[in-house]
Amino acid sequence: MVSGFGERMTQAGEDGSVDHRGEALPTLTKASSKVRLDALMSVPQPRWDRAIPGSPMWTKMAFVMLRIVARGQFKTMTHEGLEGLDHDRGAMCCAWHVNALMDPLAIMLTHPSHFVIGGRHDLVTRPILSFWTRRMAVQPVVRKAELLRGGFSKEEAQNLNGRTLLNLARGISYGHGSALFPEGTAHDEAHPIRMRTGPMRTVLAAAAIAHVEGRPLPHLIPVGLHFRVRHYFRTDAHVEYGTPIPVALDDIPEDLLAAVKRNDWSEPPSEAVTALRDALTPTLRRLTPDVVNWDERRALHVLAHVRARSEQRDLPDWRSEVMAARAERDALRPEGDRDLEAIVPEPLVSPALDAADAVARRLEANGLDGRDLNDQANGLRRNSPLTAMGGALRMAQFLPLLPVFLLSMGVQSTLGLVKGNSTDEGVDARTTYQFVFALFASMIVWPIVSGGLAGASYAMGWLDPTGMPELAAGLMFFLWFPVFVLSGWSFAAAWDGWVVLRGGLRRSRVRRRHGAALTEELQSIHVALAD
Repeated sequence: MVSGFGERMTQAGEDGSVDHRGEALPTLTKASSKVRLDALMSVPQPRWDRAIPGSPMWTKMAFVMLRIVARGQFKTMTHEGLEGLDHDRGAMCCAWHVNALMDPLAIMLTHPSHFVIGGRHDLVTRPILSFWTRRMAVQPVVRKAELLRGGFSKEEAQNLNGRTLLNLARGISYGHGSALFPEGTAHDEAHPIRMRTGPMRTVLAAAAIAHVEGRPLPHLIPVGLHFRVRHYFRTDAHVEYGTPIPVALDDIPEDLLAAVKRNDWSEPPSEAVTALRDALTPTLRRLTPDVVNWDERRALHVLAHVRARSEQRDLPDWRSEVMAARAERDALRPEGDRDLEAIVPEPLVSPALDAADAVARRLEANGLDGRDLNDQANGLRRNSPLTAMGGALRMAQFLPLLPVFLLSMGVQSTLGLVKGNSTDEGVDARTTYQFVFALFASMIVWPIVSGGLAGASYAMGWLDPTGMPELAAGLMFFLWFPVFVLSGWSFAAAWDGWVVLRGGLRRSRVRRRHGAALTEELQSIHVALAD
């Protein structure tokens, strides 16, 4: 269907479409159902003769803003594994995809390389967002979900994807990083879904280009993305870079080498693509929860907390909790005991995990988790007066900046909250909308607010005592920006303080209403661990 000049519309929402395996295709959102081929074909091409593939000025500005907003969005963001990578060669980072734009963001903010970026086609056609993605030379990708629904003809999709994959491959061959998500769509499962072949085809082409032009062959890097609660504001994030999977020269056929010499795209042989995918799949599964559902994941984390307390060990941060939960999972399901074609893992079975599941469900129903257990893991920890005072102080320090926050961030926060809670893109897109509005809308709102404050001060004569009111107004315009940033970070700290106080209130309520039952359920875990 055509809607407007040069725009096609496909069916958004659930429509029962399936792929050649009979599996349901990803549901199209309103944004991804709009196809503008002319805009997609006019996307600026990356540059390989410089360190930054996109516009250096706009890219650097975007990353400054990304880091500022990420510091407010996430309570913690940690990473590990970079020391095991060879940064003299290109890197194709592959991760599971459960948190929309937060997934590539987490990789790009922790990896030292400048990235050549590929993404869903509507990233380069959306209002406001496209201004930045085009200047960062983001390359659009057509998914099978759009192709099979008629959004693109097969020839159009092949031409666009061929150009995109060749651009990504060339960037990787020059030593840049890239991040693609082999599942092909963001999802709500607690395990990876079926892997597509785009990243493997791209890295093979990159290896061919690198070999022809005398550069080191790139490698494929499995990446574990861990979010405590992916759709929560101020959640914890940990990025885990796994052992690189090398690309062998023997995997590159002569016709692919000949094609890249002509700056053309040729499909790598299916055998080499499949071999790379089969090497990536078990590794990537291990770097995710890889369990039946999120209830089972929460049970593993509770079990990890109880075991740690029984052994008098600390789980001081999100990373240590992730690793402890993985150890519990691997003890119940040894690595390599699952067929590659088995997408959904078998449920984990053990008396301790069954008991932990009951505790996890009770904690989840009351907004708590394993961190709320006491040192003996036989109940909930008591509310510390010092902790409560610290939470209250965090909230109090925000009060002087509240008017500034309302002026500089009120519109963005409201839009992000409303759009994030009403989007048709699933719960995983909630924080994406909050982040995008905080990032891009601020670039519009802040100059207006800052200009208004400086202009009003000048017009009211408040700057006359300086002797140079025009210069003072200009300085004021720029000096408001760090104050706006500080107000946003102050709000984030105040939110953390509120979470501390709220957690204490919730624990008190659960102790009163469910204390005896929770103690009995925790005792069942201890008994099961002792057997």
